[in-house]
Amino acid sequence: MSTSMRKIIVVCIYAMVVFILGFGNIGFELAKRLKPFGVKVIATKRSWSSNSEVLTPKAFPSRNGVIDGLIDKKGIHGDVYEFASNADIVACCLSLNKETVGIVNQSFLSSMKKGALLVNVARGGLLDYEAVVHHLESGHLGGLGTDVAWTEPFDPDDPILKFKNVILTPHVAGVTEHSYRIMAKVVGDVALQLHAGNPFTGIELVN
Repeated sequence: MSTSMRKIIVVCIYAMVVFILGFGNIGFELAKRLKPFGVKVIATKRSWSSNSEVLTPKAFPSRNGVIDGLIDKKGIHGDVYEFASNADIVACCLSLNKETVGIVNQSFLSSMKKGALLVNVARGGLLDYEAVVHHLESGHLGGLGTDVAWTEPFDPDDPILKFKNVILTPHVAGVTEHSYRIMAKVVGDVALQLHAGNPFTGIELVN
């Protein structure tokens, strides 16, 4: 084995704690994909009441708004600092609104474990840019992975790209023929329900 190969260290997520910040439909899909890797999944959402449950397939039985065997611990907005302090990886899956803008701020990042990873697959505005840069510089934040930016169009000379532990990818995972067909079906179903005067079901919110 070459010297360069011996220097490669792969981090295994087995037995890690992953905190899903915002357990909506995207958070649910993420949890489904994480669980087979032996991770402990903890999650927060604004409300876990039955009328705000994640829409789930029949193959995953639900009890009290939590998918059996999928979420190891649930919390609400007031628990985010506690959950962040216990996580090896924090995954931001929140929608962006006046309550969530900048939610990953100095206090949130300081509450995270030293060396923990931050992943943002939602909106760039959820992150306080200056606070993230500060914690990357100090070494407290172990790394950042994001497919969304805090400014659009993204500045290719953004100083955050100087960090070797920052990975930025295009926000294009949903640009597929399958996803477009699903989105068209959702719009069509809502139009038919509206025309028939029926209550809406399965409404998707986009921001």
